[in-house]
Amino acid sequence: MAFPRRLLIEGEELVLDLRPHPIALARAILVTVLIAVAWGLALPRLPDAGHDVLFWTVIVAGFVVFILWPVRDTVRYLTSHFVVTSDRVIHRQGWIAKSSMEIPLEALNDVRFHQGVFERVIGAGDLIIESAGERGRQVFEDIREPEHVQKTIYQQGERNQQRMFHGGSTGASAPSATTELERLADLRARGVLTEDEFQAQKRRILGG
Repeated sequence: MAFPRRLLIEGEELVLDLRPHPIALARAILVTVLIAVAWGLALPRLPDAGHDVLFWTVIVAGFVVFILWPVRDTVRYLTSHFVVTSDRVIHRQGWIAKSSMEIPLEALNDVRFHQGVFERVIGAGDLIIESAGERGRQVFEDIREPEHVQKTIYQQGERNQQRMFHGGSTGASAPSATTELERLADLRARGVLTEDEFQAQKRRILGG
């Protein structure tokens, strides 16, 4: 399922919509195999005395472990989106209970990535984002091609600054100061920007 475009603000463009790398399912697969092996080895060897009680104890224990790790990891994988737009970095996940995190591009201080040898081979890694305000340092694991994602975020950040502060454009007319202030006010209302961050960006837009 793609990232819902109804969540984009007016004039915002979707640049990247990434699922986690399949390596995120490694633990789910490993634990599932271990449960199956444990059942295959333990169930035929149960003693006749108390067989039914032990049988169901082993079955239930296996299902509890299955729900705690493989099911949870799979749901997280299927519902997780790492999104880069022309204005924000968004991380959203969850099926019944959902969580969402947004960082305006203008609030980013640093974007780095980390890849081990194996991760480099398979094209996965961690993305580390540092931003102003209360968010601080955020680590996103199992990102596909993190070096490319880092480059894309920087590119969109530069274009965002051009539109906001230098009157530049990326093929469309630059938004007015009123439009940018309305966008920032919406981010403040949703808790994405703090009051101090909003006032700082407002002064930059108005040239104060």
